[in-house]
Amino acid sequence: MGEFTFAPDEPYAGQTGVVVAYAIRHPGGVFLFDTGFGFGRADLDTYYEVRNRSITQALTDAGIAPEEITALANCHLHVDHAGQNARFPGVPIYVQPPEWEVAHGPEEYTILEWIDFPGATYRQVAGDHEPAPGIRLFATPGHSPGHQSVVVEQPDCPVLLAGQAVYSHGEWSGIAGAREGASRAMDGTAYARSVKRLRALKPKQVLFGHDRQGWP
Repeated sequence: MGEFTFAPDEPYAGQTGVVVAYAIRHPGGVFLFDTGFGFGRADLDTYYEVRNRSITQALTDAGIAPEEITALANCHLHVDHAGQNARFPGVPIYVQPPEWEVAHGPEEYTILEWIDFPGATYRQVAGDHEPAPGIRLFATPGHSPGHQSVVVEQPDCPVLLAGQAVYSHGEWSGIAGAREGASRAMDGTAYARSVKRLRALKPKQVLFGHDRQGWP
């Protein structure tokens, strides 16, 4: 979906980061997981040197018409994961209630005009939920209060879209020095518990919101 540069006051300062979204075809249509950075905020673009990509163009390049999207979810509502939700008015957007609450709380958390838009159709569902047959939203708080991952059922074992519940394939694999999210999680205890839940699924493949390299 795009790239950015880690800011000088952040871990990995000056390094390039990536943002990845996923589209899942199913018998009823296409389920979208994350929409990337939004557009029109020069302050954000400058601070993070955002090199953005339109979600509609990304879908088109993948052979998916935007109108095929029947539902979507964001792993959480930070600007780099929910910034283009407004491209899908009238489409159900699944969100965990704690995530909705923190996004609309007094502390600066996201860019509200990117998630609150005409035609926004959010569905607050607490905990695990199946928005389409074979696709499960899996509550994985830790990085944020209402973080969620996606489990795609397969005949042998599932494919996991971790979002930012785990930052990278290196963190999932336990590689020393890999980019990781545990040390910067809003709730480190919940983060560890969520990772344990995800590992218990024994997925055959794990894909990440900030790493183009999946596991294995």
